[in-house]
Amino acid sequence: MEGNHVSTKTPPTITTESKNTQGALFFLEQRFNSLFALDLRSLALMRIGVGLVIILDLIIRATSLEAHYSNTGILPLEVLFRYAWNPNYVSVYTMAGSWQIQALIFLLNGICAFCLMVGYRTRLFTFLCWICILSLHNRNPLIQQGGDDLLRLLLFWGMFLPWGYYYSLDAAKISKSELSSNNYVSLAGFAYVCQIFYVYFFSALLKSSPEWNQEYTALYYALNLDQLVTPFGKLLLELGDGLKLMTFMTYYTELILPFFLLVPFFTGYFRLAFVIGMVLFHIGISMTLYVGLFPLINIVSVLGLLPTMVQNRLNSRHDYLYDRAISFYKRQRSKFITWQQLRTYSLKAGEEQEILKNYVPSEKWLTSLFITFCIGYTLLWNIGNLKLPVPPLDNARWVGHLLRIDQFWGMFAPAVFKDDGWFVLLGKTVNGKQLDITNPDGPVTFEKPAVVADFFKDDRWRKYHENILFVNNSHYRLYYCAYLTNQWNARQTDPGNRIPNLQIIYMKEVTKPDYQPSPPVKELLFDCNTVLPDVK
Repeated sequence: MEGNHVSTKTPPTITTESKNTQGALFFLEQRFNSLFALDLRSLALMRIGVGLVIILDLIIRATSLEAHYSNTGILPLEVLFRYAWNPNYVSVYTMAGSWQIQALIFLLNGICAFCLMVGYRTRLFTFLCWICILSLHNRNPLIQQGGDDLLRLLLFWGMFLPWGYYYSLDAAKISKSELSSNNYVSLAGFAYVCQIFYVYFFSALLKSSPEWNQEYTALYYALNLDQLVTPFGKLLLELGDGLKLMTFMTYYTELILPFFLLVPFFTGYFRLAFVIGMVLFHIGISMTLYVGLFPLINIVSVLGLLPTMVQNRLNSRHDYLYDRAISFYKRQRSKFITWQQLRTYSLKAGEEQEILKNYVPSEKWLTSLFITFCIGYTLLWNIGNLKLPVPPLDNARWVGHLLRIDQFWGMFAPAVFKDDGWFVLLGKTVNGKQLDITNPDGPVTFEKPAVVADFFKDDRWRKYHENILFVNNSHYRLYYCAYLTNQWNARQTDPGNRIPNLQIIYMKEVTKPDYQPSPPVKELLFDCNTVLPDVK
């Protein structure tokens, strides 16, 4: 019978060549696992940092809630959709134009960020935070900077990372013995490492002007930007030729240090060197330039790369604090019967054990395919930023805009701005008094302020003013002028102190090489020569 047929074929012999091939593949697999393994505890620290940054960012943004996100601010919804909206964008913040609705969404966003930080239903709240932050960034593109792009991308990749398995409320559900190892290797981890590599390597490639890689004068020009420079940065201007050495170090730090993530031997030490180097690099930026949360976001982004040897050194202290927090959480949680407890009580002991064993999910093939696509897509996007032809992206840019995985790491690229200056907001009241609304009690002056950066409430406002200086953004100046006028008039009890007219004047000062003086030039950015409606 056919079922009893015994095959007479001899089993294939394993040749020395095939053994060598298998050995080589096994070696490459081990090298890949070693090179791109991440520590679950490091990912947890990054998750906590991301949650804290989101909360801090929301607090800062909330101080200008009406100005930046409502229809009575600098970018009403009608103007957003007319000039700054991409048809592939989505945003829950565009549901309404009132500041009250925006405040409610801010609050919900903050709750999601807090749940992410403490690791409660981590994957769900990572997704919700990503949706909220994506929506927030799409609502007002004029106040965004590179750190915002990185924060958004950390949340995107975080949806696929197991960054809730330590130092979280979720981790209280499983025993540490269920995790065979703290090392984590997957396509999502590989994507995260690639993303950090892209940030710095492509940032260096985009700095293509001679002042970065030939003359080494980029930091001289950067520290002459009075809108950005800190008091410490002004002191560094006295270094003269020493700034050339600092420019050299800055450029090659971004160009070379990312390759430390790809060294296949002494991986932990090279990765630690990269993390330390980048933390010091961004501390240096924060000490010399006012760039908001940019340095903090970048520091948080590399926490997930801390190697296992570092975590093992810190483990005892981490575990002590974590165990105390979880014990407190369990004591409080035991006072209430939750849906999860009711579900647990309905399970048999054997079924509960099975849930624990399968708590750490593996990537499904469809998820792996999507992550692989995004890795290649973001690589091509960064290559396209170098003005190189990338045909596959021509008809697929909508994907990047929809998911907001579009990115551009071009701070001070290809060259540092040479134009600098300060603003004068000149109004004339109904009574005929001319005044600068930023200093209404003082005389009108066009002299350079002692600290130019003090004009800006925070980095969001600085970035907005930087953007409206560009000619292709000049149409936004009308709405800025209207906002300032209405805000001033709303505060006046005497109708004679209201201003029907406001001029936005920019005192442009061009930085010249070798500390040469440059007299400022007065430029009228906008003249609101029509009577604006009074605000009651």
